[in-house]
Amino acid sequence: VDARAAARFRGEAPEPRAGLRGGHMPGAYNLPYNELLDPAAGTMLPADRLAARIAASGIDPSKKVTASCGSGVTACVIGLALYLTGSPEAAIYDGSWTEWGGRADTPIVTGP
Repeated sequence: VDARAAARFRGEAPEPRAGLRGGHMPGAYNLPYNELLDPAAGTMLPADRLAARIAASGIDPSKKVTASCGSGVTACVIGLALYLTGSPEAAIYDGSWTEWGGRADTPIVTGP
């Protein structure tokens, strides 16, 4: 699950770090981390709304989930959302897109 903005996930917006390709890892779902936050309160959404957002993104929380983002920071928001909705086993890909998108030997997908 990729926590970056949809345009970055699709490869339509440039990456903020020089040398990174645009797009996402094959098989990844996109769930921008800010969609899991209450902008007025600055907190996580209630668990029922988190679960709805997770389901709407196509994620199956009963399966193993690895969260990524640009550099491993906002992926933790997805990890916390999964934890709060009863899926405590989510992993965080620490290298995230900075590592994956910066390598020439890793496959990438553009578009949805």
